Amino acid sequence: MAEYKLLPQKDAAELVKILNNVYKDSHYYLDFKTPIDLLAAAVISAQTRDEVVNKATPALFSKYHTARDYANADEEELTKAIKSVSFAGNKAKNIIKTCKTLVEKYGGKVPDEMEELIELPGVGRKTANTILINAYGIVEGIPVDTWVIKLSYRLGLSQNKQSDKIETDLKERIPKAYWSKIAYVMKNHGRAICQTIPYCSKCPINHICPKNGVTTRN
Repeated sequence: MAEYKLLPQKDAAELVKILNNVYKDSHYYLDFKTPIDLLAAAVISAQTRDEVVNKATPALFSKYHTARDYANADEEELTKAIKSVSFAGNKAKNIIKTCKTLVEKYGGKVPDEMEELIELPGVGRKTANTILINAYGIVEGIPVDTWVIKLSYRLGLSQNKQSDKIETDLKERIPKAYWSKIAYVMKNHGRAICQTIPYCSKCPINHICPKNGVTTRN
């Protein structure tokens, strides 16, 4: 197995700068209007394609407007409302449980602190970072999804496999100015260029990328 190549700090910053310029219109991919919308959408998005989530949420958001609405929801009805997403029953249960906690502990408000968010059922660091960044404009970390895990390894930004360790590595190597968008930039790059077998010859960071574990094509 080839030795893993970790990008030097300066090259990592340059690589991220280039990607950010190429995919400058990158943004969070789930539709929402309020923090509670975002929380519900983020919970039901696990292991489900964005398009499926965004098709399911308009009807959901029109019926449930507040944390109290979700807290008082009938589990079977809520499950039916999101039946198109994977593990709908478990997700409905988590949303109800989470929103009961919001009503009891936070007056129905979605917290704006990491420590409080990650204590909620169905909310990990990825979802917490997503809520902080997109609902409140608070940038404390980087949401680590499957694209970030995959590309962080390939691009020489982290050789860790666990999402919390990858986030720590990225925060050390990427300037904070890029934290809020880098997950969405990586996702767009992965879909456009850095696929299972990437189009390295067309890649804007081909001259910097160490191509860890990559089989290339033209």
